[in-house]
Amino acid sequence: MSVSRLSRRAMRDVDINVSFEFFPPKNDKMEQTLWNSIERLAPLGPSFVSVTYGAGGSTRQRTHETVSRICKETDLLPAAHLTCVDASREEVDEVVREYWQAGVRHFVALRGDPKGGVGTRYVPNPDGYQNAAELVAGLKAFADFEITVAAYPERHPESPDFATDIDMLKRKVDNGATRAITQFCFDNDVFEAYVERVRKAGIYIPIVPGIAPIHNFKSLSGFASKCGTHIPDWLSKRFQGLENDPGTEELVAAAVGSEQVLDLVERGFNDFHFYTMNRADLVYAICHMLGLRADDGNGDDAESASAEAA
Repeated sequence: MSVSRLSRRAMRDVDINVSFEFFPPKNDKMEQTLWNSIERLAPLGPSFVSVTYGAGGSTRQRTHETVSRICKETDLLPAAHLTCVDASREEVDEVVREYWQAGVRHFVALRGDPKGGVGTRYVPNPDGYQNAAELVAGLKAFADFEITVAAYPERHPESPDFATDIDMLKRKVDNGATRAITQFCFDNDVFEAYVERVRKAGIYIPIVPGIAPIHNFKSLSGFASKCGTHIPDWLSKRFQGLENDPGTEELVAAAVGSEQVLDLVERGFNDFHFYTMNRADLVYAICHMLGLRADDGNGDDAESASAEAA
């Protein structure tokens, strides 16, 4: 399937929906980078933007400040990440109340990574929500929030098998989850097979592929190994020899990202969630290949206003 054919189909025949994930800044320079990225991507018309919540709730205040500013200063619909790591139910519920007062009506509900980060052992708080399924139930008890949860095409690293993993997803859906976003995955055959597994299990909420543009292949490979994401040999070969050539690496990354999403469009998927890493240019380029334009986010000429473990 040629890229040119896929590109024509994506731009002309398919209604593409995108969302973007950002993380809260640690300092003034990073904050400026974040807001430059938000301003760059906002005109593409994302269905929502999410803001992450650090391991162990370490970025709680900064996440809240970022989400609140999005609410106040943009027309974007924010989704706040929320985890249950190292917090009691009362503490988590207080965070929910704060977000409600700020106008947030959409959560990305996650178990969350332990304080030691990805790959370290998770120990639930005895007085807290024990997992994402319980957290979803707690959110629904508070209000009829839109709730997005995580899904894992290559199985969560802590799950003994796919049956256990998908059973957890089903529990989240039964408790009120309305959408699932997947861990990033570079093999579209694996992603498509996972969606088939999920549907056979009686789960029918949207399963949105998480797309990770490759800003630095070496760094991404290291993170992928910790979270159970396979790096195909063909992908490694694409970036071989580019360790000291960031300009070419960026061009290859744009091609790889575009190929992946256009192939998914050909397979019948039209919703995409981009892990931006607060960097806009590569995400913008891939969205452009999908046919999205800064005029209205759908390729037309009308103007418009203005983007952890389970």
